[in-house]
Amino acid sequence: ADFVTAMMAFFLLMWLLGSTAQGDLQGIADFFSSPLKVAMAGGSGAGDATSPIVGGGQDLTRSVGQVKRGDVDGKRSMNIEAAKGATRPSGDEGTDAAKKTEQRRERAKLEDLKGQIEAVIEASPSLRPFKNQLLLDITTEGLRIQIVDEQNRPMFDSSSASLKPYTQELLRAIGATLNGVDNTVSLSGHTDSTRYAGGERGFSNWELSANRANASRRELVAGGLAEGKMVRVVGLADTFPLDPANPAAPINRRISIIVLNKEAEAALRTAGGRKLDVSSESGVDASDIQAGLKPGGRAAPH
Repeated sequence: ADFVTAMMAFFLLMWLLGSTAQGDLQGIADFFSSPLKVAMAGGSGAGDATSPIVGGGQDLTRSVGQVKRGDVDGKRSMNIEAAKGATRPSGDEGTDAAKKTEQRRERAKLEDLKGQIEAVIEASPSLRPFKNQLLLDITTEGLRIQIVDEQNRPMFDSSSASLKPYTQELLRAIGATLNGVDNTVSLSGHTDSTRYAGGERGFSNWELSANRANASRRELVAGGLAEGKMVRVVGLADTFPLDPANPAAPINRRISIIVLNKEAEAALRTAGGRKLDVSSESGVDASDIQAGLKPGGRAAPH
């Protein structure tokens, strides 16, 4: 161990000697040969800069040893500005870098939220059987949480906005988890392509999807979703099927919850013209549904 320590000290000494400018080496040698003479005469190696540390230089950008005071006064500010210019990004580059850093930080939060929701479902014996009906992914708008129908396990009563008990429990569990981030939430309802007997003249898939979206919103709130986090609730009928090849498939009947990132929320609030994910396309707002509408006959259950 002593030998290794000695070798480390030796190589450190060799490195210091190799990285020290020739002027500094000569000054050090002269100092130890005649310290008083060098200190009185001044010059390279005598600490001719005005640093409070004896022998220190004033210009940190130097590459050839100490700089005389006259040289420092004339070039110091230029050298420092040149060094800053080489390392500091321009205004636009700095803004873009800060924006990308913030986007990465926000995405990491949403990824963490995704893991929390998956853990909550996995930890609950009553909710674990429904984990295959829960689709989570990160999109350009944020974290998308989709609850889909299965053939023998629908979320709602047929042709109705009445939620099944397990759907209520699932939505309430998700609602409590969404408070873990400060992002706002958009919610949309979707149906399959099977239409009411009266078509779109009366109660239709537009009203049904909006009613189901609003029923889901109420369950999220009942589960603890903070006031003000929900910024949009829409019904999109069958306009955005998950399985376009089979528009009547049960998977197309779903509730889509998007935890919006800041950019998507700003676009939604300012109506900037950029389309959000399926929850931001034009649809029937749940608040616009007329009171007292009654569903007509159905060709098949939704």
